[in-house]
Amino acid sequence: MLRRVLIANRGEIAVRVMRTCREMGIETVAVYSDADASALHTTLADRAVHIGPAAASDSYLSIERLIAAARQAGADAVHPGYGFLSENEAFATACADAGIIFIGPPPAALALMGSKIAARRVAEQAGVPVVPGGIPDDQSDAALAAVAARTGFPVLLKPAGGGGGIGMKVVRDAAALPGAAAQARREAEAAFGDSTLYLERLIERPRHIEIQVLADAHGHVVHLFERECSLQRRHQKVVEESPSVAVTPSLRRQLGDAAVAIARAAGYQNAGTVEFLLEGIGNAARFYFLEMNARLQVEHPITEAVTGVDLVRAQLGIAAGEPLAWPQEAFSQRGHAIEVRIYAEDPGQRFLPQAGRLLLYRQPSLPGVRIDAGVVEGSEVSVYYDPLLAKLIAAGESREAARQRAIAALEQFPILGITTNAPYLREVLQHQRFIDGNLDTHFLDSEHDALMAPLATELPDVVRELANLAASASPSPATHGSTRSDAVDPWDAPSRTPRGR
Repeated sequence: MLRRVLIANRGEIAVRVMRTCREMGIETVAVYSDADASALHTTLADRAVHIGPAAASDSYLSIERLIAAARQAGADAVHPGYGFLSENEAFATACADAGIIFIGPPPAALALMGSKIAARRVAEQAGVPVVPGGIPDDQSDAALAAVAARTGFPVLLKPAGGGGGIGMKVVRDAAALPGAAAQARREAEAAFGDSTLYLERLIERPRHIEIQVLADAHGHVVHLFERECSLQRRHQKVVEESPSVAVTPSLRRQLGDAAVAIARAAGYQNAGTVEFLLEGIGNAARFYFLEMNARLQVEHPITEAVTGVDLVRAQLGIAAGEPLAWPQEAFSQRGHAIEVRIYAEDPGQRFLPQAGRLLLYRQPSLPGVRIDAGVVEGSEVSVYYDPLLAKLIAAGESREAARQRAIAALEQFPILGITTNAPYLREVLQHQRFIDGNLDTHFLDSEHDALMAPLATELPDVVRELANLAASASPSPATHGSTRSDAVDPWDAPSRTPRGR
């Protein structure tokens, strides 16, 4: 059993990990930068260690500072969360060298699956379909052109060493290839320190389906079914759900078997996600391996909602050397779950990230609704980090029940002080194509105008009035929304209650 865990992260994922640790009687250590001195995760941990200036490169991305913090706090394990150093082989190695357990896969598996080219080869060796394409040996424009000619246009240029859509280029004809390759190399080198590229046939309107896997150190590997992650903007997921309406029982078994085979072939341990592109729906659909995310995913709560498995608890147990407690046949999906990501961003300004103080922030309390958040009323939202404020997870006995519950929860989730994407998320959930389950990775782009049109209206005057009241009544960040007997709560007004836009 682990005794004390340092969470090498911030925000909602740090808070999420702390909750399970507390259940298990494990002490937690938070780390924080100058910008996060009064952040929620620092107050919830048993202890907190300062790790540097606000810039992530000098704090949350500093392996040296994180290892020093773990030693200072006497932590016997480190949970990396997601983002930052969660898939960094050097960080996992540094933890091992310091005698600290890294709650994630071994460094060798991180290195293997961190390379998109190496991961593709692992999938091929495991007998899992990959998108037709190739990896040029000499990386010259001529070699790229030869692979593209064999594959057939249009193609997708992809960096070998990164993700998040950085450096990816759609190329529709041979004339555009040299320019696209030059730009992709520059972006890949700047972001990942590796300009290596490969090509794949462009699948025009696929679904993005991922499979959650767990693997222990005793040779046991299981999957916990699929998540539908097709609703993306700039290659970043916005809405996820489980199960997928496009996946039949037969296809689900094939996807799960493929994910387990890849995890085994990679020597994987701990929690991970194998991602696929899906062409078509039902048993006639074809799937292709995309990549493996060697960490806990942002959207893991929807898997927890439909399987009843605490994935963080499973991670901690695996890291402590325990065997998985369940065989594959013990898992089942029950009901449906939808997750939406609430960001501090302005949809009307091309989703420009927002910063400032949360003058009003009241989480809904509804049956079947879970909120994973890294902020409270009075929190300062920084310009330095990802603008994710919270994740809203709605579960129900059916997809429609979960959808309606998510909409109701968003309408009862007032946030003032900074602009968020909550109104946009409601429009997504209410769009007829979403209701019908007619989804693909281009949905948000193709339906952009229809989703944005209802957001163009002015905020009602009552919202401005309540914002002014909230500014005077809001607690300081240090109180983290504690009850104040003498304070006026403007959102408790008995009439003219706005819908939370």
